[in-house]
This record gives sequence, C-alpha cells and structure tokens, in this order.
Amino acid sequence: MEEPSLYLGLLARVLTNTLFAAEPGAEPENAASPVELARRRHQFVLDFTRHYIDGPALSMLPLARLDHLRACIEDVIARNVPGDLIETGVWRGGATIFMRAVLRAHGITDRAVWVADSFEGLPKPDAEKFPLEAKRHAGVVLRDAYKHFAVSLEEVQRNFAAFGLLDEQVQFLKGWFRDTLPAAPIKHLAILRLDGDYYESTMDALAGLYPRVSIGGYVIVDDYGEESWTYCRRAVDEFRRDYGIDAPMIPVDSKCYYWQRSQ
Repeated sequence: MEEPSLYLGLLARVLTNTLFAAEPGAEPENAASPVELARRRHQFVLDFTRHYIDGPALSMLPLARLDHLRACIEDVIARNVPGDLIETGVWRGGATIFMRAVLRAHGITDRAVWVADSFEGLPKPDAEKFPLEAKRHAGVVLRDAYKHFAVSLEEVQRNFAAFGLLDEQVQFLKGWFRDTLPAAPIKHLAILRLDGDYYESTMDALAGLYPRVSIGGYVIVDDYGEESWTYCRRAVDEFRRDYGIDAPMIPVDSKCYYWQRSQ
C-alpha cells in the first residue's frame, strides 16, 4: 500500500493547492463580539478566495474529507460492494479526479466515476421557499467572487486529462440534477457524494440516485453541517425520514457527514 498511499497523498495536496501552502482555516463560528466575528469571517472569505478560487486548486475539500473519501472507496473495494462512484456538484472536478485516481491506484477497471454537474453554476433558489439560499446566491461573494462556482464541462475534462485520468471509466452527466439523474444509465452505486449546496440540488440527487446505492455503500453529504446559508440538512433529514433510513449520520468534520446504507 506504500506506493498508492504516496501517490494519492501527493495528488490530494496538488488538487487542493496544499503542496506548498497550508489549508485556509475553518470558517469562524464564534468570537468575543459580533464585530470580531464579522472581522474573522471577512478574513476567511479573503483567504478562501485567494487560496481556492484565485489559485490553481481543483478541489475546495479539506484534506480530511479527501482522506475520508479514499477510505470509503477502499472499503467498498475490499468488501466487494457493487457499484460505481458519483459526485453531484463537482466545481473544477477535483474530488472526482481523486475518485478515479483511487480506482487507478488499486487497478480497478470495472467501476465508473460519474461526474454530475450543470457546468453552469448553482441553480437560483426559490426566494419564498429558501430565503437563506436565495440571499446567499444573490450576495456579492457568491455572485462576484465565486461566480456561483460555474466551471465548464470542457475545463473539467481538461483537468482530468492533465492527470492522465480522462478515460472510458469517467462519465459526465451535464445538466440540472432533476433532469439528468433519474434517467442516468447507472445500475448500482457504491459511493454517492453530494455537493450540490442547496436544498433542491440535494433532494434531487437523493431522490434520483439513492435507490441505486448498494447495501454497504456510502452516502457523503458535504454541507450537512452548514445551517447559516443552506437547507441541505433539512433536505437530507426529510429524505431519510420519508425513506425510513435510520443509519446514523456520522461526522467527517463539523460540516461534512455521511452514512452507510444498511437496508
């Protein structure tokens, strides 16, 4: 395992622009005063934008989340849990590039990596139903600094190719999740990673794909712990309630959670 570990560890740092630079600190949640909290959040946005948006990073995931993603993939390989791997909401493609690299490092040729995104940025939320999301969507940071995380299909494909990982085991699903995921030609999934940010993107991905997650497979929700700007947690909780899912939600860190399908 030493050679795959070295390759995958280096790749994770290249994808996150942390080979020579440290990760930006976590977004602050508490401070001695509202003024200090506002100052810290402003600094976080500046650091985040400089490191990820304006830098060469292909993934905004903290290294801990990539380590966890790798552990999940290696676990389903070891236990022969059937199915492909998918991320819904990919930005520049970093996490899906990493997925493909894990399969390559372990010589897996019978699983695909599905790359699902509008490739046009985040969808505009309904302001009446989802006011927090609508406010964030229209805000200067997400609109002007982050460009609603819009990255073209061609750019993501170029990023895969740069690492020698654009091949027949990589499949792209372009369009809004409600249109592309229900009819996607996917039989089984071993890894379902959700990073659509908003309520509807999260619910559309779960409704369209969860029935295809194999028993023993993993569902990873990138923004489950975020509550100040998204209703992602509400979407997941409602879906789990309606689907009768009682597997525990387990934190990867304060924002990212996962569960393992048991029935």
